[in-house]
Order: sequence, then structure tokens, then C-alpha cells
Amino acid sequence: MSTRAMPDVDHLLNQLSLAEKVSLLAGQDFWSLPAIERIGLRSLVMSDGPIGIRGVGWAPDDPSVALPSPTALAAAWDPELAETAGRLLGQEARRKGVHVVLGPTVNLQRTPLGGRHFECYSEDPLLSGEIAVGFVRGVQRLGVGTTVKHLVGNDFETDRMEVDVRIGERALREIYLPPFERVVAAGGWGVMSAYNGVNGAPMAANGRLQDEVLKQEWGFDGVVVSDWRAARSTVGAALGGLDIAMPQLENPWGQALVDAVNAGEVPPEVVDDKVRRVLRLARRVGALGDDVPADLDELAELDGEAVARELAARSFVLVRNENWTLPLEPAGLSRVAVVGALAMDARVLGGGSAQVSPPHAISPLDGLRLALGGTDVEYAVGADPRPFLPALHRPATVTIADHEFEVEPAAVRWIGSLPGGLDPAGVDGLRLATTFTPDADGEHTFAVSGFGTFRLTINGDEKYAGTLHPPGTGRADLLLSPREQRVTAVLTAGEPAEIVLEQTIVPGAGHSVATTLGHRPPSPDEDGMIEEAVALAAVSDVAVVVVGTTEQVESEGFDRTSLALPGRQDELVSRVAAANPRTVVVVNAGSPVLMPWADEVAATLLTWFPGQEGGAALADVLLGVTEPGGRLPTTWPRRERDCPVLEIAPKDGVVAYDEGVFVGYRGWLRQKTAPLYAFGHGLGYTTWHYEEMTVDATEAVVTLRNAGARSGREVVQVYVAPVTPDDRRPPRWLAGFANVAAHPDETVTVRIALPARTWTIWDGGWRTIPGDYRVIAAHAVDDDRLTAVVTIS
Repeated sequence: MSTRAMPDVDHLLNQLSLAEKVSLLAGQDFWSLPAIERIGLRSLVMSDGPIGIRGVGWAPDDPSVALPSPTALAAAWDPELAETAGRLLGQEARRKGVHVVLGPTVNLQRTPLGGRHFECYSEDPLLSGEIAVGFVRGVQRLGVGTTVKHLVGNDFETDRMEVDVRIGERALREIYLPPFERVVAAGGWGVMSAYNGVNGAPMAANGRLQDEVLKQEWGFDGVVVSDWRAARSTVGAALGGLDIAMPQLENPWGQALVDAVNAGEVPPEVVDDKVRRVLRLARRVGALGDDVPADLDELAELDGEAVARELAARSFVLVRNENWTLPLEPAGLSRVAVVGALAMDARVLGGGSAQVSPPHAISPLDGLRLALGGTDVEYAVGADPRPFLPALHRPATVTIADHEFEVEPAAVRWIGSLPGGLDPAGVDGLRLATTFTPDADGEHTFAVSGFGTFRLTINGDEKYAGTLHPPGTGRADLLLSPREQRVTAVLTAGEPAEIVLEQTIVPGAGHSVATTLGHRPPSPDEDGMIEEAVALAAVSDVAVVVVGTTEQVESEGFDRTSLALPGRQDELVSRVAAANPRTVVVVNAGSPVLMPWADEVAATLLTWFPGQEGGAALADVLLGVTEPGGRLPTTWPRRERDCPVLEIAPKDGVVAYDEGVFVGYRGWLRQKTAPLYAFGHGLGYTTWHYEEMTVDATEAVVTLRNAGARSGREVVQVYVAPVTPDDRRPPRWLAGFANVAAHPDETVTVRIALPARTWTIWDGGWRTIPGDYRVIAAHAVDDDRLTAVVTIS
């Protein structure tokens, strides 16, 4: 990125007092650093942004484009596509006045039970690093900073604030640090330190990793920012390589750091180095002087909806397709059964800091109905794994103070700035009103969920008045332990019902609000819902069953306790498959789930959390408009007990990574257990013939041909394996990959670099292991296509 007007950082630094310098190293509020106008420094603003840019507030009247989950991005195996995603989020950040995106997350998917894995890329460090580099490059092209996170060992959620992760030096260097190192080498501007400790030192004060390795050894010239409230010591964090402590709440710096410098506990030059890094970041993102990215006008504006739709389709992984069930031929369909609660109530993004409010979300049911306009698309719930009722799918008018806006469905949630720029001190309530015209007679169930005091009326009758969370409830409980109150009302089909939900807000506390009006129409019991779905499937040409995880099962803040799908979804799939041999299962989960019915169904498609355009992309893929482009970035087990690493159970405050470098498919290969679906697996709508490969120590050149009748994509994966088995290393490991496309009968040749690290291990330093290696061009880690041998000396 080139720039105009380059302020001299050291000149500006010398103009600041110690108090001013220290002020730049800690949040002035939840999301930003203070400005110092006399040196031309504006406030640096940060925002969560794995799949969308929330901004400083979570305001429903300022929606954010919601892209597919980071795991989905990795499933596309395409750094250029990741760069496009980054460009879009950089564009969104500039629109919202955000200078620094808090992402990407490159922690590894060490165990499939990790609750936040949907926000991570992969179980492989090379794939994670390359996708992260593409994403970072895209964001930073817009003059917006990134913070690759969470350095390091934050691969699970249990006790993440206190736990000490014990990782051997070799595993650190070969598995957990390489994605961070790769981003630093590519010019990333920021790193976020983790909550947890590593090898006895909290990461926010871990000088060994943040100072010695990151800054000195790797030459990182950007900023290290703490995870929110992870910095807990004044001197320890200052001497441990941290540059910015966030947020303002419970911050250990400020006057305490000034006092520590004056007492000789923290050298002044340590503070100067941190401030220099902050000023350098401000210069890079255009918050210092007149410095702005010079090429912004040269970048064409991206269409958010189009990018989200393409990313979703390119990420979907077709793991099973018996007798070419997919793609479906619309002309041969007269009735399509769409089954599953998650087919109508789409979960398009993960929970926690990854959440944003998109302008809309297209469900699988809506996507198919729009695409199959001339076909009878019928819906049955079948099984409902959701512990809470979904938001009423009707437009609703929200009034807060003198500000009014529309939402659909009937849910309101924000964190930070209030809609319309309202002053929280003047806000004492919220009103959500809608007119609901039911499609069915009978007893309808409505629900109030959120936190605070509520009053619900239906046609003027008070149905509920009470407090779901008492004042003073901690923020973690509010977000991770929401409550719900259900009521019933007998309604007549076609007759409008006026519904009003009022929430009382304590003045000054309106910076965090959650309100949902849930609804469930009259329906049979659990057994009856499954029978209804089976009956529909039996008289349909094809049955599309959508299953997945819920926010209560898979989210930031806690780890999963089981890989099983929640509720009776497995039973539903088996029953529907028995009734209709053309059953297609769509699995919407951010990380592996068990599929005991895998061999019973005609086709299985994994869609991760596919973003706001997920339903439209699903229709594109099922109907053959677009090929499913994804390959597995993780290994999917047949049984939990087969996983090489599964349990997350701190013992005396410690989690030991005793498996060393044998993480993910490396561990599967060592124990010689076949998973249900291997790392790298994925099917398309054509076939590929791998015809020729030449190799040397620096690259593999692979020629392959599209031997099918349709245009398509292939991910060429190159693995290397010692000819002579070596117990110190996995039987094979990913060394490089490339994403290629070709028309029918077209031949393509791709050159895949083999980095020098391919042939090394960490042994107090990087040491090349000489010998003969098989270089394997593969469709997946267990699906070899071509092999050659290279000798490394």
C-alpha cells in the first residue's frame, strides 16, 4: 500500500508527555483509543469482524454484510477468494469508520469439541496460514488493519481466561505458531494475544512469545493488542510484549503504568516502542495526519450480496453423492419436500463475537422456493432441536425514544451505540409492535426472550409481565444464559392479531439490549412432527433434510460436550431416508458432527454457517447452477472415540498438548484409524484425471484433465511423506495446494511451491531432515492420484 504524506513517527513521539504516551496504549472506551489532535492523531477504532464488520455498536438500523464462517472460507481452499472476502470486509470497515478488524482467527481445530471452531480455519497450519494471508491482504488493501488471533493456544473455550496450556517447543513451532508467522511475514499489521497462558505465563504478559519470538525473531513491526480484559497486570503486561490493553473497563495501565515508569519498574524506552507501534498503525490506516491509502479509488466496489453468495457455494462440501443424485434436474421435479426446523430458521452465523446483524438472511426453504418457482416445495418441521422459539417471521416496528425502525424477523439486539445515535441516559424503554395474521387456527405459542423487564400483549390482553434477568446480572450470564417465557393464544386463521412487546430499560444501561418475540404455530407433538415429515417425504420426488447445531450447542464461550446433533435430528434423517431413497441431507454446523445415518442417504452436503445468502447459494448448488467447491478443512469422525484428540478437561488449571505435532489428520494417520470423511475430501459435479507430475525440492508441477461433462473446480493437494518411516513425524503432511478450474476435456497444469520448511523439523532451530520423500498429488489426504520421489540432502 502506497501513501501520501508520511508523518515522522519519532518526531511525533518526542512531542508527547509520558501521560499522553500511556493514554495511547489503553482503550478510552470499549472499542477505541484516544485522539491527540495536536499531533494530527485521530481516534483509532476497532471492531469484531470475522464474517462482518459490526462497528462500535450493534445497531439494527445499520446492518452488516454477513459472509460465511471462517471455516467455510478455509473449505474453499482458495487464498484469492479469501482475499476477496477480506476486501469486502475492508470496504465495510471503511463505511462504518473502523480502522482495525479484530481477526482473522488462526487457532487450530485441535479437537472437534472446540466451541469456537467455526471462527477458526482448519486443523492444518499451512492451510490456515495461507487462507489467513489472503484475508489479511484483502482487508489491508483498503487501508484497514487486521489483528491475527489469538496468540497462542486458544484452541478451546473451557476456562479460557485462566487455563495454562502446556505446549512443547516443537509443537509450538511446527503446528501452532506457523499461521501467525506466515501472516507476519506477509505484512500483517496486528496480532491479538490470547486469554489463556502458555507454558506458565499469561499470553498478555508472555515475553517469551510476544517479545522474543514475535517481535525480535520474526521482526514484527505492528501492534500486539490484548483480547478484551485479558491484560491483568501493569508491569507484567508492559514487559511481556503487549502494546495495547483493551478495553477501558478494568484496564491495568493508565496512571498505574505512568507510576510504574516513574518508579523504574518499566523502562521509558519500552513505552516508547509501544507508542511508536501505535503511531505506525495509525499512519497505515489513515488516522494520522493526511495519510490515506493512495489506491482506494482504484479498487472497484464489491457487491456484498454477490460475494457472500459466491463464497457460500464455493465453501459447500459434498461428502456423499450416490448415483449422481446431485445436481437435481428442476424439470424432473413436481414435488420437493424440505424438512427440518433449521430449513426455515436458518442459522447463518456463529455465536459470540462473530455475530453481526445482516440486512437479511435467506433460509434453505426460501432459497429453494425462489429457485423452484414452478415446483411444489412443501415444508415439514420434522424435528426441532432449538431450546428457544425462533423469532416471529413478520415485519415489526421498533420504537425507542423518538427513533423508529423496522426489523424482520421480530428480534432486536445491539451492543454499543444505540440506534439513531440516541443518548443511553435518555432511554428508558423499547416497544416492538407487529400485526400477525396466522395461517392456521388454534393455539399459537409466543415467547419473550432476552434480558430485562417485559410486558407482552396480544390484541390488548396482557399475556406476560415480568423480569427475565434481575438488575445486576453479569454480562456473561446475559449473553450465555438467556431466558425465555412462553405464553399461548388461540387465534383464527386469516384474522390479524396486534402484538406489542415492551421492554423496560434502565436509563444509562441501554448500551446492551436483547429482545426477541418468538413464535410457534399450532403443531403436533415430537412424534407427530416426525410422522408428518416422513409422510411428506414418501410422496415427494426428493427430500431435502436440513440438520445442524444450535447456538446453545456451538458458540463462543463454551465447548461442546458431544459431537451428536442435538434433539431427534438423527432419527428424523433415518426415517425420511427410509421413506424416500432420494434423500439429500444438508448439515449446517461449524465443525464436525456425528452422522450415524451417513450410509443411508443419497447425498450429504456440508454448509458450515453460510452467511446471509446461504439459502440462495444452497439452491444454486443443489440445482447445479453452481458446483459445490469445498473440500474438508477438518477430519470428520465416524465415532467420537476414534478422535485422536477429543477431551477438553483442565486438570489443576492445565491442559497439556501431549499429542505434540500429531494434531488433526496427522493424529488420524498415526493411529491408523479411518475417519468417516478424511481431511481434504470433497466431491464435485465432474471427474478429474491426474495425468503427470514432476517434482524437485522447491515445487511440484501437476497436469490434470477435466474428464467429465461439466465445467468444474479441483483442489490439487500436495502431501509429502518420508520413504523411510520416521516416528518423529506424521506419515504425511500437507506441503502445498492449488485451486484450478477447467471446462470439459480441458487440461490444466499447475505449479505448487514446496517451501523449505517442508523438509524440516524444529530441533532448537529449523533442521532439514535429509532422505527420500514421496511427493503425492492427491484429491484428499487418503486419496492419492500421482506420486514421485525426491531426494533431500
